[in-house]
Amino acid sequence: MEQMIPPGRLDRPVDHATEHVLGPADAEITLVEYGSYACPHCRAANERIAQARDQLGDRVCYAFRHRPLTDNSLAFRAAELAELARTPEAFWSAHIKLMTKSMQLTEDDLVAVATDLGVSADFALGDSDDVRRARARVEADVASSRASGVRFTPTFYINRRRYDGPWDESSLVDAMLGTLGHRVRTAALDFASWGPSAGILLVLATVAAIVVTNSPIGPAFEALWRQEFGVSLGAATFRMSILHWVNDGLLTVFFLVVGLEVKREMTVGHLASRRSAALPLAAALGGMVVPALLYALVVPVGPWSHAWGVPMATDTAFAIALIAVMGARVPVELRIFLTAAAIVDDIGAIVVVAVFYSGEIHPGYLAAATAVVVALALLSRSRVYLLSPYILLGVALWAFVYAGGLHATLAGVVLALFIPTRPPADLAALMTQASTIIASEARHEGEVLRHGPSTPALHALDAIYDRIESPADRLLRHGGARSSYAVLPIFALANAGVAINPGIFVGHGWLMAAIVAGLAIGKPVGVFLTAAAAVRAGVAVKPAEYTWRQLAGAGALAGIGFTMSLFIAEQALPGATDFSAAKIAVFAASVLSAAVGTALLWGASRQELFEEASQSVGTQVSKPAGVTPDREQEVFR
Repeated sequence: MEQMIPPGRLDRPVDHATEHVLGPADAEITLVEYGSYACPHCRAANERIAQARDQLGDRVCYAFRHRPLTDNSLAFRAAELAELARTPEAFWSAHIKLMTKSMQLTEDDLVAVATDLGVSADFALGDSDDVRRARARVEADVASSRASGVRFTPTFYINRRRYDGPWDESSLVDAMLGTLGHRVRTAALDFASWGPSAGILLVLATVAAIVVTNSPIGPAFEALWRQEFGVSLGAATFRMSILHWVNDGLLTVFFLVVGLEVKREMTVGHLASRRSAALPLAAALGGMVVPALLYALVVPVGPWSHAWGVPMATDTAFAIALIAVMGARVPVELRIFLTAAAIVDDIGAIVVVAVFYSGEIHPGYLAAATAVVVALALLSRSRVYLLSPYILLGVALWAFVYAGGLHATLAGVVLALFIPTRPPADLAALMTQASTIIASEARHEGEVLRHGPSTPALHALDAIYDRIESPADRLLRHGGARSSYAVLPIFALANAGVAINPGIFVGHGWLMAAIVAGLAIGKPVGVFLTAAAAVRAGVAVKPAEYTWRQLAGAGALAGIGFTMSLFIAEQALPGATDFSAAKIAVFAASVLSAAVGTALLWGASRQELFEEASQSVGTQVSKPAGVTPDREQEVFR
């Protein structure tokens, strides 16, 4: 079985006996470069490597692996020529000449180096053992670059980890020495790139909140969230508790990100067509309606009846974290389905909060909010792509929505609707323009009284960058990680704390049963039945890449309710003991849903996918001849 290389890792360690290496075998730092003699960036980085070796000495060994440019006829020939060197000294002499002899690799460079090596200038046409070995060596390095995930040259690996930072000497040395700042950045990036990381962080914050709440400092912890702060301007004062700043302020960022993700997917993403978007939309609708109805059937009429919205929402972070843990067992198409359904579910939940769980309505402020929405629409229609006007109007919208009596987080969803998601740019034209500007600036290097790129050139490059990335993508890039790794954990710390004592269960049986039933039963039933109905009615189409059993597993995972379930419970159940009972019920239902969903997805097999595909066309499809159980997984990948 082919070994799986973790993303960003070198496929194999450096072999000092067979590879081109400078420096001792026992050096504490290993720097590997995949490069091409025809690559101008490799030629520019060559001097930086020399400076780094000068500074670190025997602490570093440097290895060069070939990755010839595919669009340059000289690149592969130059790599083969270097491999014809009979000694390490001859190779490195040829390497330096090919990298530095002229500003750009030419035929004359190859002729000169071939003469130094004592080989014919038309070596590439030969078929001797030496040429075959040289060609095989270059091809092996190219295969290694593919296995390591190299996409461009030069690409560097420091101690088998890909280095994605700047190529200047200072940055390279900092990375190789593993300075504290570099280690912190690397650890943070590793954690963020790990699929379940957001869910794990949410779990840790939840556990921390429960532990602290039930510890001796629990009362002080609760009092902390009740502390008020705000701003004052003359006689006007605006103050809220820290808890309300989290639930009404920070959570707005979360819903802004959620709204942007939905808009991106439905404009330029996987759900851009009507039929592809219909399935998760229908599933999300059923996943909201059925749990609410089931809750209303179970809970007795009384003060708890108003909390029917608690089991409506899916916690996206937890659900996606579990799917990431299961890896290849869950098709990409099913991940897209569950993510889209959960995001639409969250937006539906915030609309429910705005309509059914808001305070006293103030029409004057809502009229002002409407005026801000009109201004946002005019900005978007006028194709204004600067983010700052949208953010400023978004802050004003948040204030007016809050003052108007609706839940302020609704402002995040509304703002997302108007931030432009442009079609992809003409990348080839823009990259050509950027390359022309950079080349023009490079010609001025070393001039007297010239210290760097000109201001007009930097402004032009900024404009090209702004055109490549849409405002919505830019905001998602900056806000997405903050939402997952800051906003949601802080929300969990503020809201998940529950004092565990037997008294909570007394008199709250129906409330807890209704929430558990809504999430653990209503959610999967609603998601599955409405999705099936949409497919049968011809409104939506189910991708063939996953089975109905796997869709049912995704529906069970949708019963993991946390962020929005706690949020709605806090609005609908003002009593402290009622709220605590609801928290415990949400936790229990989420654990049960996670277990059932994981079991359904983990047990799903490719055989089921094959049989379902056979039934869908009304005939028994035979497996290709020679397909063994081990090979079957590849055939149906």
